[in-house]
Amino acid sequence: MGNGDYECPHRVAIPPSKPFFKSLKSGLKETFFPDDPFRQFKNQPASRKLLLGLQYFVPIIEWAPRYTFDFFKADVISGITIASLAVPQGISYANLANLPPIIGLYSSFVPPLIYAMMGSSRDLAVGTVAVASLLISSMLGKEVSPIENPKLYVQLALTATFFAGAFQAALGLLRLGFIVELLSHATIVGFMGAAATVVCLQQLKGILGLVQFTHATDLVSVMRSVFSQTHQSKKKPAFFWVNAMAPLTSVILGSILVYFTHAEKHGVQVIGHLKKGLNPLSISELAFGSPYLMTTIKTGIITGVIALAEGIAVGRSFAMFKNYHIDGNKEMIAFGMMNVVGSCTSCYLTTGPFSRTAVNFNAGCKSAVSNIVMATAVMITLLFLTPLFHYTPLVVLSSIIIVAMLGLIDYEAAMHLWKLDKFDFIVCMSAYLGVVFASVEIGLVIAVLISLLRVLLFVARPRTFVLGNIPNSVIYRSIDQYPVANNVPGVLILQIDAPIYFANASYLRERISRWIYDEEDRLKLSGETSLHYVILDMSSVGSIDTSGISMLEEVKKTVDRRGLKLVLANPRSEVIKKLDKSKFIENIGQEWIYLTVQEAVATCNFMLHTCKLNHGVEHNSQDNNV
Repeated sequence: MGNGDYECPHRVAIPPSKPFFKSLKSGLKETFFPDDPFRQFKNQPASRKLLLGLQYFVPIIEWAPRYTFDFFKADVISGITIASLAVPQGISYANLANLPPIIGLYSSFVPPLIYAMMGSSRDLAVGTVAVASLLISSMLGKEVSPIENPKLYVQLALTATFFAGAFQAALGLLRLGFIVELLSHATIVGFMGAAATVVCLQQLKGILGLVQFTHATDLVSVMRSVFSQTHQSKKKPAFFWVNAMAPLTSVILGSILVYFTHAEKHGVQVIGHLKKGLNPLSISELAFGSPYLMTTIKTGIITGVIALAEGIAVGRSFAMFKNYHIDGNKEMIAFGMMNVVGSCTSCYLTTGPFSRTAVNFNAGCKSAVSNIVMATAVMITLLFLTPLFHYTPLVVLSSIIIVAMLGLIDYEAAMHLWKLDKFDFIVCMSAYLGVVFASVEIGLVIAVLISLLRVLLFVARPRTFVLGNIPNSVIYRSIDQYPVANNVPGVLILQIDAPIYFANASYLRERISRWIYDEEDRLKLSGETSLHYVILDMSSVGSIDTSGISMLEEVKKTVDRRGLKLVLANPRSEVIKKLDKSKFIENIGQEWIYLTVQEAVATCNFMLHTCKLNHGVEHNSQDNNV
């Protein structure tokens, strides 16, 4: 841009200051209510506000009047289909959690009814899940033996479910769902895959017919337990063929085989007696005064977060296929309430498992009524059909769990992470290896800590780029991304790609200084025009704190000592307000703050050109005098 093309730059406006409480209210609203859930209540009469409030917390009130008979027919088919899966899975996962099998059936009756009223997903099928069952077994089993003290163990499991539900509902009500987002996609892929591996290993107890088995979840303990007891399965070879066929059989075929062969008398373990009847109340069973209360609370919080992460992720995944929105905070409240109510009605932790939801989706469900149909089918089972499961061999339950778990080992997702982001792959494998070789809790903690470390690195080590001019344009972009971009002679343009806080202020000061040193060295070696101006593009700096302002003041002093001029381009609203209040604008000069990088570069070029002309005029005057 030549001297003749120079135009007077636009002045950067400083927005008016807001009252403190108004600013605080605005900040809290942006943090906790980004979706503005209260907008529907504006300018509405009190009766309408009450109805809208009920519809928010109990969505069935909103969509039930529009429900049609065609939807009902589709939901009946879906509900019966998932009920056929829910009954054996419920028994299997209760067995995995070392709980009585009947509790697995109870957990497929009450929670789906609660979710159908309060949930916002049309496709989610509610039930118990293997990962939460494994966590309950491993964490509570360390404190209380489910074999030696089964009653206390069940009480602790119900109490942990209560705390999980209370924690989930609190997150939803307080709009703190971002806590669950600390479990990144990479963490969930690794954790679920590892948990599935551990669950499959745990099923060796049922597959091999072992009587005693370790409660530890790591690979070494499980393998030691298997190989130290191989003699037990060899004592009864006559009926080992029943175990071998188990993965290929269904619950019905397995039960028939055991019944007619009396295999339970020859070492094949069966479910045994299941009590008829609906869920008994269990409020009095909640062990709030137990000496193991802290373990119970920890178990509840960890399983609650895992259940939330899985359930919300599954719900959103299937909502995308039908192009509707899931409210994460509503889902947290729904999950929380169904687990709180469930803990009072003899149910343990439930969420939205992927396998059951996929079956529900593929069966053509239209609404949450499919959960009501499933719960009705389970109710009929509880009232009339539980004796039929007496002879179901445990090996069948193990095979059911293994088949369900194999789908959670998503090696393709891990390979995709490797290709896309190596750090995410490290997080994924850390979760996997930590769970498989240490424990479920350790693996989860490792993965979350590594994820948090990455967040801290993003904040503490923000990226800075040298910008150059795209040929034949007034656009300035990163030279690394666009090698065709040209450096502006005598001007160094740096872009800061993050807010400036105390955590990164020192790093940015050092990094900017190093860019200046490197640029000066490059210009000396190439013999180009020496450096005169340093432009900081602050368009990506959304906010700044006092440490950040101190950093800018130190950078200005460094630039001044080197005979250069510091220029700011496009400071955002919050940034320019704080710079004005701190007197930094007065220090740097309003004339050195520009609306765009283009205007800043144009002014610097104009000043350089003017200086050259003045220097040339002075030199000619001296020659004439001589």
